[in-house]
Amino acid sequence: MKALITRYVKAAHRLSSHYKNISAVANIIIETETVTEEQDPVWLEADETHVKDLQYTLQRCALRREPMEGKACHGQTIQFGLQLDTLTSNMLINMYSKCGLVGSGRKVFDKMPQRSLVSWNTMIGSYTQNGNEGEALNLFVQMQREGAGFSEFTMSGVLCACAAKSAVFECRQLHAVALKTAMDLNVFVGTALLDVCAKCNLIKDAIRVFESMSDRSAVTWSSMVAGYVQNELYEEALVLFHRAQVTGLELNQFIISSIISACAALAALIEGNQVHAVVCKTGVGAHVFVASALVDMYAKCGSIKEAYSVFSSAEGKNVVIWNAMISGFSRHGRSLESMMLFEKMQQMGLQPNEVTYVSVLSVCGHMGLVEKGRRYFDMMAKEHNVIPNVLHYSCMVDILGRTGLIIEAKKVIDTIPFDATASMWGSLLASCRVHRNVEVAEVAAKQLFELEPNNAGNHVLLSNVYAANRRWEEVARSRKLLNDSEAKKEKGKSWIEIKGKVHTFMAGDRCHPKILEIFSRLEDLLEEMRKLGYRGETEHDLHDVEERYKQELLRHHSEKLALTFGLMCLPSCAPIRIMKNLRICGDCHSFMKFASTIAGREIIVRDTNRFHLFKNGFCSCGDFW
Repeated sequence: MKALITRYVKAAHRLSSHYKNISAVANIIIETETVTEEQDPVWLEADETHVKDLQYTLQRCALRREPMEGKACHGQTIQFGLQLDTLTSNMLINMYSKCGLVGSGRKVFDKMPQRSLVSWNTMIGSYTQNGNEGEALNLFVQMQREGAGFSEFTMSGVLCACAAKSAVFECRQLHAVALKTAMDLNVFVGTALLDVCAKCNLIKDAIRVFESMSDRSAVTWSSMVAGYVQNELYEEALVLFHRAQVTGLELNQFIISSIISACAALAALIEGNQVHAVVCKTGVGAHVFVASALVDMYAKCGSIKEAYSVFSSAEGKNVVIWNAMISGFSRHGRSLESMMLFEKMQQMGLQPNEVTYVSVLSVCGHMGLVEKGRRYFDMMAKEHNVIPNVLHYSCMVDILGRTGLIIEAKKVIDTIPFDATASMWGSLLASCRVHRNVEVAEVAAKQLFELEPNNAGNHVLLSNVYAANRRWEEVARSRKLLNDSEAKKEKGKSWIEIKGKVHTFMAGDRCHPKILEIFSRLEDLLEEMRKLGYRGETEHDLHDVEERYKQELLRHHSEKLALTFGLMCLPSCAPIRIMKNLRICGDCHSFMKFASTIAGREIIVRDTNRFHLFKNGFCSCGDFW
């Protein structure tokens, strides 16, 4: 067959004065389904050997993604009169699918006088694999109307299409069909079903499917763990991972990557270290996306040194792992290292993408580097053909707002080529709080009240702007508006992991079993700080109350309680890692700097914005956060 295709190609080249390439010749034959002496002077009658060779060559073209040779084979099928042969047509559809020519595959499908179940499955799979999930679903409906029936492979393919589209309605319908036909018990269908349920935020349905399966593959376990992570059920993901380990399941890179992401989200360093040990034992660390997940996990757990160690030892670094490391340095206020990596990745021949630029622009925002931020923003399109998206504009609003250029930040929002997001207006409102710009704060707050009517934090921010300017009547009015609305304020909390157990604290907390001891130790610590010049920064408490009561409110903030408990329980040489669900306030930030001096140890606080590494009385953010 190879010789036959070669002769066909040579014939096409001999006709180059009339047809520019092989595909042109093949296209004429394919469209007309006729062959003339002029089109192919090497006409041969087909025998069984030629047919088998042709089919083998079609499979090879599909495997190697060779569309030109595939079209030549298509022309040969017409020469041999095989355009009506179901097996050959299925191979053609598969070849076109693998080469990304779905339209050509659909033409073959539509011309088939008889379609076996394989034909439908191949065409549905072709649409799904090439990102046209809507057509895959439409074809499944047509399949049912024509009474073609379906198999487990059909169901798996259509479910994959639903997963890609997050088609909730279709997902529920297919779930019902799978239950009715008992296909949900099939490992492939069950796995596809739980995957689509998880991606459509139907996590309870996904769990039911998983628990009802008697046979589970490694892909099944991976999909369920990934489903928990996608739905932000990180602790449940860890529990399921331990179940998988008990069963003796051979762990693959997919389940490992998902569970590392869960550890990163929880800032669960101990569990992350344990998973890293599993990575080393199983050897899946050679996969670059596992290494990328480890870099991200260590960075989010406050262990930037370990993150860089994983990054340095990774082989075959791609843009994903470079982005993970640049982002890690950015979160930790390591602006110089972040920018150096940004330059080095380009020297290594890797092109920065949208994610890379979000990280470097974030560095500029946290460090107040306005001119450098503007330069990076201009570089995106001019040097790397990266069109700025909403995240990049949000970064620019943050850069300008943090440095007091409130009016310019507002102009960016007014002139962007799409609707401003809540994060943009929120960033601007937070900057107005710092720089006490009431006029712009009111504009930003109005937008936020419409975009996020249930977010009480926006009401509090506006109230804080008024309070910072001592406009107490407006403070009272904005707080009344908050009380009258259905918006809910997220309560501030901090947590610390000690000996595998997470201890959570809230401001003024009295629920912890050792809270009296914590209060006593905190008073001793505050007394030592006062000798060094610490004074509670009451301007960060914006209640209209006496100074003495403000001091009392600030004293028992959640991160102070968590730090004190860490000092009580952790070895003197161990760093203290605290996680917080809100932004750290100015007084607590000052408190941590003094505490790092007195305790002589590193204190790492992760708030919603970034990591703060306190050491010897200084913070890695340079007091700019």
